[in-house]
Amino acid sequence: MSQIAVTIAGTGSYVPENVLTNEELSKRVDTSDEWIVTRTGIKERRIAAEGEFTSHLATRAAERALEQAGLAASEIELIIVATITPDTLTPATACYVQRMLGANRAVAFDISAACSGFLYAMKIAKRLISDGAFKNALIIGAEKLSAFVNWNDRGTCVLFGDGAGAAVLRAAQPGEGEILATEMGTDGNQTHLLNIPGGGSACPITIDNAGAQLATLAMLGKEVFKHAVTRMKEAAEKVIERANLKPEDIACVIPHQANLRIIDAIADRLAVPNDRVFVNLHKYGNTSAAAVAIALDEANRSGAFKRGDNIVLVVFGAGLTWAAAAIRW
Repeated sequence: MSQIAVTIAGTGSYVPENVLTNEELSKRVDTSDEWIVTRTGIKERRIAAEGEFTSHLATRAAERALEQAGLAASEIELIIVATITPDTLTPATACYVQRMLGANRAVAFDISAACSGFLYAMKIAKRLISDGAFKNALIIGAEKLSAFVNWNDRGTCVLFGDGAGAAVLRAAQPGEGEILATEMGTDGNQTHLLNIPGGGSACPITIDNAGAQLATLAMLGKEVFKHAVTRMKEAAEKVIERANLKPEDIACVIPHQANLRIIDAIADRLAVPNDRVFVNLHKYGNTSAAAVAIALDEANRSGAFKRGDNIVLVVFGAGLTWAAAAIRW
């Protein structure tokens, strides 16, 4: 049985209104705009309102993707939300999104792969549509990282922000673009490099440890950087090869938006000019699973690529996890 080609029919994104600049952060912790920009490339990030949860961000992004795809929520058959900041440990954030959208026919579940989550969701959804199990899928990367940041740790609090991005996948019609190749990987030996140590069954938050900030992000930045560049390069090269592409065939590379140094290193190793690499890190910081999804939507809507162009998405996150996708738009 031949595989059904899968296209991206629409993209959407949403970021909270509240902007937190480097200057404002420097009043909270010992840092400066120059220190943050020099080391990361980040100038500001968005912070969700007190009553605004991951599911709200996800739903807003999903609505925009559905509108562009020309699909009603009632037509969606599958919803996958990639997040490490769920509304609740259970039920899945995707269930709240299903309810808010009114997507009553959809099967809905979450996946946790940190910054790689959106492309993990893309690979899963592509396979399920290719196999004929579903006609379409809504994949969402959404995070409220501000709820899991230690605002006294300048090494991490300057990096992260809130937001959501989404895409609608469906069976491709003749002549439409398609997802050409996907890749993902994991190295569980490096779980200690980037994690949220508390809040799970291994370390529940109790009265005794509530003040220790255990349910916040902890990271060994230099080690993460080294692994990120290597693994992202490998993953991107694999999908480029499988899609029978060369660097000159690629109109746009959309990497994970975590650190400008990592992005520059990836562009250099893939031999893709910087003007073909999409960057919005300076506006939003690292939004984990949402980052590449927001960037994809902004690149799509801003005309960074056009129909028929080849694009490559590549990501890296805690786990350690990594993923890539080559797409003919």
